[in-house]
Amino acid sequence: MGTLASALTALHMEFSGDLTYLPGMAPQLANQAKFEQGGMQVLSKEDIETLEQCRAMCKRGECPPLLVVFDSCEGYTVEADDQIKDLTIIAEYSGDVDYIKNREHDDCDSMMTLLLARDPSKSLVICPDKRGNIARFINGINNHTPDGKKKQNCKCVRYDVNGECRVILVATRDVAKGERLYYDYNGHEHEYPTQHFV
Repeated sequence: MGTLASALTALHMEFSGDLTYLPGMAPQLANQAKFEQGGMQVLSKEDIETLEQCRAMCKRGECPPLLVVFDSCEGYTVEADDQIKDLTIIAEYSGDVDYIKNREHDDCDSMMTLLLARDPSKSLVICPDKRGNIARFINGINNHTPDGKKKQNCKCVRYDVNGECRVILVATRDVAKGERLYYDYNGHEHEYPTQHFV
């Protein structure tokens, strides 16, 4: 993943594999899955162990076979550097956690919903504009066209992990070496304008 470092440097970002909580933004105590409107899917004990094993492997430098590649039309993209099997954990979305209300006029194009609270003033987003990981570079599909929908090979799932909200990207089918990774930015909320995506 040597090109990940180049992409992060070009965007003046620091690598972080974790959710970060900074002064002036949402505190870690605000990230509680019990606040999710309608509840949140709980990650099983076995799957939590798998997720933690994946995180530990990445910290040791044993990362998924992914490359960040710059495309003149799509910008930074992520490609499989080897075959990836269906249901493989691709990455956990990381970055600074903030209240959605603080980011309503933000120009960051990679924010990810973390928590949709019953009280909207407590809803949270992950903002990978200063800190983040490879998940920030996985592109979205044009979900207004059949061809766009065919590109999708990953999905984004929000889970309750030991009471805290986390966002995990998972392969939805086998992904061939050299294939770009795509997911539906509008998988849940239908708020992201994707009709102009390639």
